[in-house]
Amino acid sequence: MTEAAAPSTPGRAIRSPALASHFHDLRQQHAAADLGLWIFLATEILFFGGLFAAYLVYAVLYPDGFLDAAAETEIVIGTINTALLLTSGLTAALAVKAAGAGMRRSVTMLIAVTIGLGLVFLGAKGYEYWLDLDHHLYPTSPEFPLAAPPAKLFWSLYWTMTGLHAIHILVGLGTWGIILFQTVRRSFSLTDNSRIRIAGLYWGFVDLMWLFIWPLLYLMGRAT
Repeated sequence: MTEAAAPSTPGRAIRSPALASHFHDLRQQHAAADLGLWIFLATEILFFGGLFAAYLVYAVLYPDGFLDAAAETEIVIGTINTALLLTSGLTAALAVKAAGAGMRRSVTMLIAVTIGLGLVFLGAKGYEYWLDLDHHLYPTSPEFPLAAPPAKLFWSLYWTMTGLHAIHILVGLGTWGIILFQTVRRSFSLTDNSRIRIAGLYWGFVDLMWLFIWPLLYLMGRAT
């Protein structure tokens, strides 16, 4: 059900409780929040972009070693996690849309589903890490199974990229958890607050980074 608008007093503008004191109106506040997030995401894209560029350079220099190393990744788990993240991206986008319509119950349910999918993703990733460690697929292992030296470089990049992505997932889940708690407590007005939209944009960024990681680390070794 859409939340009822606060009654207005004739001749006097009512300041929304969601509006910070240093902003003139909600539109300006939302624009500032969006700009801040886009600047943050630009720095994150540059950060991940450097890792992707390094991966591609070394993959061109050592194609055989990288192909052999990529063939050892857990393609089934990687693909399942891709489906989980894409589905969570959909539920996050629907939560943003429902918030704009003031549908608090739908927002609560959709955020909870998004968090659940993210937790399943991390659980599957943890299991995959356990398999990797069990198979000695980490660069410092004395029993590293691949002979080609570039294979260790691949696995160094694998642990770095997936580990950093997992940290970003944790940050996103923490953000969604706080918003879910505030939504249940009715701590803010859905239609006057941009926090759900900001969280949705961040979660979309996390999804996008995985759509680069998945083909580079999981699909490349199966291309031949």
